[in-house]
Amino acid sequence: MTHALRPHLALLLCNTIWALDYPFYVLVLGRYIQPLPMVTAALLITALLSLIPRLWESPERVETRDKWIFAGAALLVAIVRKLLMMYGLSFTSPIDGAIISTIGPLLILVLSVAIGRDHFTRRKVIGCLLGMGGAIAVVMTSGGSQHAHSDLTGNLLLFGASCTTALYMVFFKGTIARYKVTTVMRWIYCLGALMLLPFGAESLLKTDFGALHGRIAFATAFVIFVPTYLPNLMLNFALKRISSTITGIYSYLQPLLAILISVAMGLDKLHADTLIFGLIIGLGVWLVVGAYHAPTHPDVTIHQQS
Repeated sequence: MTHALRPHLALLLCNTIWALDYPFYVLVLGRYIQPLPMVTAALLITALLSLIPRLWESPERVETRDKWIFAGAALLVAIVRKLLMMYGLSFTSPIDGAIISTIGPLLILVLSVAIGRDHFTRRKVIGCLLGMGGAIAVVMTSGGSQHAHSDLTGNLLLFGASCTTALYMVFFKGTIARYKVTTVMRWIYCLGALMLLPFGAESLLKTDFGALHGRIAFATAFVIFVPTYLPNLMLNFALKRISSTITGIYSYLQPLLAILISVAMGLDKLHADTLIFGLIIGLGVWLVVGAYHAPTHPDVTIHQQS
């Protein structure tokens, strides 16, 4: 395996893992485990995993001001985003969730322009309008009689989760870039677990994990142990070696894979209008991504975190 191939394989693997999030969450949430204990368990496991590199790494000094910034990042991306995503997927379709998540890069562009880190061009504006319009259409058609698995409230919550991801990528990028990946993961997820534990501990202790069997037990174990720590390590490994634009292109494998997996598992059906709106979002994102040359636009990072 050449060094050039490794980051691409890492991106393929981490985006495949994130694509599995959607059908597995929908399979488990609400019927077997409630969102709050699920998020609490996932944060605790991720926090423990983030401590393992301390066995061989020397500690990295974190400035006092940055500790407060990490606390804000933990609240936003480790708690608020995960809760919005979990509660959203407990109501709605995994296909809708996967498609709505693709709006993230466009939200990042809008925020970057708003704070003066980027600027609009005609191509970017057209791309944003197409992408936003497609996402709004997916959300608003979820109440139709043909979309038995979709729900307006769930889709709005998932849209909120995409917004929190965009806020995190834009406003915390500078601080995160100053530290090692393992340091960032440790601070964000340990702080996130400590902040959520007082609210989620009781519901977590009351959850009967021993009653889970078969594919439900596998899906539960997967979403608790896998989607957060490992994929983000692989993502950051790749980001140090190839451009953020290429990284962003890989993230659009997620809706395709999530749709195929959801349909194969019998959790959802692919409707023609959803497919059309998804293609419109994809076209919008393609227009925006195509407007960039990664070396000259370091502030717009177009990937997602779970």
